[in-house]
Amino acid sequence: MDLKAGDVVMLKSGGQPLTVAEVKDNEVLCLWMGMEGDLFRETLPLAVLVQVEEDDEDDEDEDDDEE
Repeated sequence: MDLKAGDVVMLKSGGQPLTVAEVKDNEVLCLWMGMEGDLFRETLPLAVLVQVEEDDEDDEDEDDDEE
């Protein structure tokens, strides 16, 4: 998995989306917002993360309008 800053990932075990801030070797610095607006930061091993496919919901909505 080739991650870069700005990519969205999740823990393989589930949870909320995390934003990649930095990648160093096999460690990924992730940021996310808590339920009350607090910013959290944690360095996680690459092995526990999976990249999230971004949905193009806006594009799909536009396609529906054209049909």
